Amino acid sequence: MKHKGLTLSMILLLGGLLSACGSSAASHHQSLSVTLPDEPATVDPNTSYDTNSGSVIQQTYEGLYTYDKNNRLVPGVATKIVKPTNGGKTYTFHLKKNAKWSNGQPVTAQDFVTSFTRTVNPKTKAQFASVYSAFKNFSAVQAGKMAPNKLGVKALNSKTLQITLSRPVPYFNGLVANQYLPINTQAVKKYGKQFGTNSKTAVYNGPYKLVGWTGSNSAWKYVKNPYYWNNHNVKIPTVNVTLAKDQNTSVNLFKGGKVDVTSVTGQYVKQNKNDSQLHTHLIGRENYLYFNSQKSATNSLDLRQAMSAVIDRKELVTNVLQDGSKPMLNAVPQGDQKNPATGQDMAQDVGNLLPYNVNKAKQYWQAYQKATGKKKVTLNLLTDDTDQDKHVGEYIQAAAEKAFNGLKVTVTSIPHAQHVARDFAGNFEMNLTGWSTNWLDSSDFLGLSQLSNQVNFTHLRDNKLDTLMNESNQLSGQDRYQKLVAADKQLVANKDLVPLYQPAQANLVNKKVGGLKYSLLHDAQYQYAYWK
Repeated sequence: MKHKGLTLSMILLLGGLLSACGSSAASHHQSLSVTLPDEPATVDPNTSYDTNSGSVIQQTYEGLYTYDKNNRLVPGVATKIVKPTNGGKTYTFHLKKNAKWSNGQPVTAQDFVTSFTRTVNPKTKAQFASVYSAFKNFSAVQAGKMAPNKLGVKALNSKTLQITLSRPVPYFNGLVANQYLPINTQAVKKYGKQFGTNSKTAVYNGPYKLVGWTGSNSAWKYVKNPYYWNNHNVKIPTVNVTLAKDQNTSVNLFKGGKVDVTSVTGQYVKQNKNDSQLHTHLIGRENYLYFNSQKSATNSLDLRQAMSAVIDRKELVTNVLQDGSKPMLNAVPQGDQKNPATGQDMAQDVGNLLPYNVNKAKQYWQAYQKATGKKKVTLNLLTDDTDQDKHVGEYIQAAAEKAFNGLKVTVTSIPHAQHVARDFAGNFEMNLTGWSTNWLDSSDFLGLSQLSNQVNFTHLRDNKLDTLMNESNQLSGQDRYQKLVAADKQLVANKDLVPLYQPAQANLVNKKVGGLKYSLLHDAQYQYAYWK
């Protein structure tokens, strides 16, 4: 969901619109046409919970830090990368004098304070408030025992922001760049609950402002923000966006010259791997299966173990996805964290804890049947309605029904926004989803199964995991790493969620377009795009 993070469609890919590109050479070189794989839910940074919303927000907002054209961390609204004081717990940022909102108002320290305290305020019900968990007084504010203005952030003056943490955070700069975004204080006061529900009820401080999004339509624009402090380096004045949920549409639009950037998957990627316009790489994401512990039919470790063991992850990525995705070995994707002592990738260091074993799976299934007293069971699997999620859902359905006597799996595929709504409502039995990270540290993935995490939709309590994660927060270096390794092993042993695969991202990019660079953490930033 993030980051849904929450579904395969969540892969942060953008590509094409039907209009503006291709009508003439002149108009073609004035705009870029891209697609989004599914609907965004909001453009409110405080309440955003899915990757499609995150894709829009990435192009239209900017934090204290950002990333340059080579995906290196650089100052954004802040004047420089800050060195903390007070044992790594206090950060003081000075804001650029020329940082402004799309309405011409200056970006102030109070805009960051408003954003941070609004997110943590329990009344906001922000799904990702936990990214502020290291802020001083976070727990008390979230529990309603302290007022939001007691959070460890304050405006020393209009252009000076100070953050006070309860503990040092080794990945803090990544959070600053990707999570700690400002909101326009006057706008949120004016629009209230309507803030960010459409393009007109939000104000933007990034390289583009959002235009023409009603909250439910399938096409809109990113228009160059004339007040953005670095707008003179933004080459593309308009980016036209449309939804393209199925691959055939995306490919036809691209081949027809209507789309400059679009995402592709599976068989197309495999058959066109030598296409110079096809760009593929792994992303910092994990797609996984989880179960509703609040429903009797799915509150079973035996069921979780059976479903995990019956899935051949290598076959899934090789024959179903066919796009360069990799099988998950444990609960941490490749490239996410390294052993500080050896430099070994954590995913490889921990090793394969998710073996494919049909005989073992059948034993777990029989234990599940015995415990429930049911010989025939029907379970529903909830997925997004994208091509990829449908194919993965069908694979899981076929593998489980073939191996488990008496099991029928029904698959329900619905639009992403509806899927997420059902996640939060607890209206599911088995669920196919995913999580994308914006910083390199395994705690983001391992924390998904902590009971306190707002996106732990299983509501499964794993006291041992919680203890290990809490202990890791008090440590640093190799000691912290070893606690996280132990947490990884515990999460997989208890199958708090069932890791499936680490997705690859594949984009078709017009050969005349330059400046679009993708990374493990980021979708391409259109502010760096240009026509060759």
